[in-house]
Amino acid sequence: MTLIPSDTHDAIHRVEDPDSGLLGLIAIHSTQLGPAAGGLRMRPYDSFEAALEDVSRLSLGMTYKNAAAGLPLGGGKAVIIADPATQKTPELLRAFGRAIERLDGRYITAEDMGMTPEDMAVIGTETRHVAGLPEGEFASGDPSPVTARGIFNAICTTWAARHGSGDLNGCSVSLQGLGHVGWHLAGLLHQAGAKLIVTDVDPVRVTAAVQAFDARPVALDDIYGVEADIFAPCAIGGILNAKTIPQLKTAIVAGGANNQLATPADAKALHDRGILYAPDFVANGGGIINVATEILKISDRTHFVDDKLAALDQTLRQILADAEAKDVSPDTVAINTVDRMMAAPQAAE
Repeated sequence: MTLIPSDTHDAIHRVEDPDSGLLGLIAIHSTQLGPAAGGLRMRPYDSFEAALEDVSRLSLGMTYKNAAAGLPLGGGKAVIIADPATQKTPELLRAFGRAIERLDGRYITAEDMGMTPEDMAVIGTETRHVAGLPEGEFASGDPSPVTARGIFNAICTTWAARHGSGDLNGCSVSLQGLGHVGWHLAGLLHQAGAKLIVTDVDPVRVTAAVQAFDARPVALDDIYGVEADIFAPCAIGGILNAKTIPQLKTAIVAGGANNQLATPADAKALHDRGILYAPDFVANGGGIINVATEILKISDRTHFVDDKLAALDQTLRQILADAEAKDVSPDTVAINTVDRMMAAPQAAE
């Protein structure tokens, strides 16, 4: 591993293993609240620089996400620069596991885009510092269903903040991304009576959603201009930007994608347009809550997850109320709220 200089992170490591073809990054943003925890993402990035930017932003987001969820965990993230469909091998995963082990517990990994619980098990043959395993005493498995539950709660809460009721029956939701999380979310929204408009890079998933949820399909770039009550981004980050925000024809943005805002200024742009935004690092905290049961060795997993999801939903309610009272973006309030949470242990000392 090679340490990459950073003024914003505790450490960013470049990980290479020529024998397996591994090239990746491990970013530890903060260990202030505990060991850095965050998933491992596998994507064929356009460049190393693009991967570095992504892992840097994602690890920062994990610091805020873990703090907002009230977890004794810091923020970290890892990426492997490769196509999971064609380049994922046991040798490559084991090599990455050895790199994690050399960090001696400062970073704990789990499943993210392009990875599965079974992949975590392979990584786990080389390191103790892995969660999201498919089996074992505290195994938490696929976090996607719990992530989707948290996002669904956030959508209902944000809808209630605007309309006085969290009942989604008859409302329209444009859903971007039908991966593990997006698919589970689509199911919850459909059960609640919402009308779905969907898109995904995989046309097979779109067809399946049309059949399963009576959804209306649209082209990838058309999702931004669709008229809908709620826009739920559940794919890649940076999709709320100077190009897409003017296209939006929705009252609310609440979804599961990480780092939805391309820049901090985009939060104000949404607010100026009267679009209520549920900060992503609050809305999508369900997955790390699920994984935390494994990291923290929680025996009563159901009780822990339910309590943490309820507390996270209450945090979002307060953020939205404060934002309305101050006439500012909820993202601004959310960042200030988490900053206070993170300062609390230092104040106690």
